[in-house]
Amino acid sequence: MPRIQFLYFDGCPGHEPARALLDDVIAELAPGTPVESINASDPAVARANRFPGSPTIRVDGRDIDPDFRDAGDYTPRCRLFRTPEGLRGIPPREWIERALRRSRS
Repeated sequence: MPRIQFLYFDGCPGHEPARALLDDVIAELAPGTPVESINASDPAVARANRFPGSPTIRVDGRDIDPDFRDAGDYTPRCRLFRTPEGLRGIPPREWIERALRRSRS
């Protein structure tokens, strides 16, 4: 079973839609898989979890963004994703699907 983490901070408008998307993909591809939710609003929690911004989804310890590079700045803030459609506040469904499939293989 994959290990899934969902990191966010209070006030980020992207975290609820991203969590709903994650839950939909899990229901389809990995039903019953638990998700560890981490509220990284506290800077100490953000640092301890190497939080790059909200929302962040990790599967088996890896960020789902295929181009993710850790910049070393763990300040609680919103995150933007570079997608083929431009910058978005939530990751594309395909990234979550790919990460879950990779975990199962």
